[in-house]
Amino acid sequence: MAPMAKTKPGAPPPPAEEIPEGLLHGELITDEDRRDHSLRPHSLKEFLGQAAMKENLEVFIKAAKARQESLDHLFLIGPPGLGKTTLAQVIAHELETEIVQTSAPALDRPKDLVGILTNLKERNVFFIDEIHRLKPAIEEMLYIAMEDYELDWVIGQGPGARTLRIPIKPFTLVGATTKAGNVSSPLVSRFGIPCRFSFYEKADMEAIVRRSAGILETKIDDTAASLLAASARGTPRVANRLLRRMRDFAQVSGAPSITRPVVEDALRRLEIDHLGLEKQDREILAMIIKRYNGGPVGAETLAISMGEGVDTLEDYYEPYLIQAGLLQRTPRGRMATALAYEHLKIPGGDTRVQGERGNENSGLLF
Repeated sequence: MAPMAKTKPGAPPPPAEEIPEGLLHGELITDEDRRDHSLRPHSLKEFLGQAAMKENLEVFIKAAKARQESLDHLFLIGPPGLGKTTLAQVIAHELETEIVQTSAPALDRPKDLVGILTNLKERNVFFIDEIHRLKPAIEEMLYIAMEDYELDWVIGQGPGARTLRIPIKPFTLVGATTKAGNVSSPLVSRFGIPCRFSFYEKADMEAIVRRSAGILETKIDDTAASLLAASARGTPRVANRLLRRMRDFAQVSGAPSITRPVVEDALRRLEIDHLGLEKQDREILAMIIKRYNGGPVGAETLAISMGEGVDTLEDYYEPYLIQAGLLQRTPRGRMATALAYEHLKIPGGDTRVQGERGNENSGLLF
């Protein structure tokens, strides 16, 4: 059977495979992240940001509990680190039920899925991460389970084969993906509640930083929290990781709290600028501008030039660069915007398309 994790509401997440990415990439899961699982919110009240989505979920959860029914299936979409796994755990907590967690690559054979679904209790939450990577045979079996709460199981082979319908308890499937376009239309249509995550606003990020600092019993100044929030790429996981690094620098320097000078010095030493870009992000923009005259350049060509995989480029680097107004995707390829020229202090960006953030904060590092 596929590996899975079953936890009660508010319990820490199960161990996840470590992915060797940079400090600011939300997909990285480290031992330190697991030790500081208490930073994760356990209820919708504690879950900061994504206000519109959260308000709707409160209604759906209250209605499902009042009817004593399982909540409709949820489809969570968004870049890594924005809280998809956390929200699944929060939903289970709010429903006062257990959550069973796994990932699509772990579901190797149909019997893996059968083993999990037949062991679910009524109204349990079943969370599948990276659901866009489900195999077709497993995906087709999931269709019936989501709609009819039954499983089709083939017994025997050849002319003597027959199909057996196995009833299962009503459950809530929560599927999460960073690549909604790679999920088949039949599967998407079976989710009743789509939830699309966006990068967090600066005010929400500041609130998250202050909440996490309080849990870590670390003092942080308001100006330091503001600067740290602005450098966290609109991603809570990145903010929490940076906060722990700031705590290290403050402790070693003998500072009684995390102050703005501590944060400025630490970010400079980590090569992170005020927009949250680290060295590799700036190298991508510089590569487009200097080697390809600002673009357009194809994703594969750019990935090869940077020594990165195309998936890494598209999943981990581009979303924030696009959101920050530094990069554009066009039918002909990637293009650096005028704001990218300005941010890197490279002349010649007057003819580029101006980034969404306008003339905000020029300069590379502090």
